[in-house]
Amino acid sequence: MGKFCELRWSLFLVLFSAGVREAHAIAIDVNSVDSIKQAAFVFSHGMMDYYNGNQTGGTLGKFTWPYYWWESGAAWGSLLDYWFYTGDTTYNQMFTDALLANVGPNNDFMPKSETTTEGNDDQAFWGFTVMAAAERNFTNPPSDKPQWLELAEAVFWSMAGRWDTSTCGGGLRWQIFPFNNGYDYKNTISNAGLFLMAARLARYTGNTTYVDWADRTWDWTQQIGFLDTDYYYFYDGASVTGNCTDVKKYQWTYNAASFLAGSAYLYNFTLSELWANRTQNVLQGIQVFFDEGSGGVMYEVACEINHMCNTDQQSFKAYLSRFMGLTAVLAPWTYATIHTHLVNTVVNGISQSCTGGRDGVTCGTSWLAKGWDNTWGLGQEMAALETVQNLLINQVPAPYTATTGGSSPGGDGDSQGSGYGYTATTAGRAGAGILTSIALLMMLGGAWWIVI
Repeated sequence: MGKFCELRWSLFLVLFSAGVREAHAIAIDVNSVDSIKQAAFVFSHGMMDYYNGNQTGGTLGKFTWPYYWWESGAAWGSLLDYWFYTGDTTYNQMFTDALLANVGPNNDFMPKSETTTEGNDDQAFWGFTVMAAAERNFTNPPSDKPQWLELAEAVFWSMAGRWDTSTCGGGLRWQIFPFNNGYDYKNTISNAGLFLMAARLARYTGNTTYVDWADRTWDWTQQIGFLDTDYYYFYDGASVTGNCTDVKKYQWTYNAASFLAGSAYLYNFTLSELWANRTQNVLQGIQVFFDEGSGGVMYEVACEINHMCNTDQQSFKAYLSRFMGLTAVLAPWTYATIHTHLVNTVVNGISQSCTGGRDGVTCGTSWLAKGWDNTWGLGQEMAALETVQNLLINQVPAPYTATTGGSSPGGDGDSQGSGYGYTATTAGRAGAGILTSIALLMMLGGAWWIVI
């Protein structure tokens, strides 16, 4: 709601300097680097309307309600990309402070404030962000703090330690702890997170153990039916109570996007025909998220047409744009197709849709609508930012590795993650049991207080 409380004067200055007479839209010239950067500036500031973590009463790293902790991790990833694509360092210190404030006692992004509600997919999105910090060679934290690569490794091995063969033949559950709704559900995005982290760590470190994990995750996702190889559609997930036979066939952009980018990372690392083919197949599958009737504009097919996208889902298109950009760099033959998707979305969608609010540049949920659709939020701004700034993918280097310029040191764990305390699934189960006991004690304590 911050957009309707005050005018963003800095945005008016940008629009004025760009030659726009009135703040009724953002004129984006997709062939002009300066124009793209100016639009990215506008959307990045729009995102920060929802952050007060560095102010009195705020929580460092967390965006304001109703945005859950996982989306905060995703948002910092978009702002990291913003710096890398534009060179604007405005948010760099805030980024470092936010990430380090949320690492948790084991440096795996399980802070005490979130562990009773945190899911595997939540943890993965913070992992994506620190992995990107290593790949972008972002300024390393102070030497007495955990380093970007070390944090990414800890996230991966924490998640891998929860690989569950007791139901559905493997895979990750949606939730980490048994007392949370969704613990009995195995969803694609949690496993996509594990897959993408494995692929990125394999390429960065050269450790083929991560390739083995990527293979395992892809194979399980396909075998269980979350991946339809007739069309290369990725579905939402299934309940463990039915041994994952009741697959929910909702399609979300971020599921396909994570497997697209992970496949491209693995192709770039292995140069294998297998991963080249998988990258191409998933690229063809994501065509379902671009509406031909509107000129190829990106949309969230499961919820956008019927206006049912919830707060989380309003951000999903950001990850499709982000991971398409990575794919275009790592698997260069995909560039033309991906660039066309981005250009069509910006020209036919964002440019005419992000025209809302008092500032005239607020983005809505659906870019298919003619004009602003009267919605607003962090996810909407993030999606617009990632789509616009990924038009600059050919202006910056490919993600670095440990041998091509990446300087982030890793942790001291071996290839089984023993340095992080996640040597076996039982470790995760033990932690879950402890937290379950704590939760039960809290509930009993609450009941006792009511009786008194």
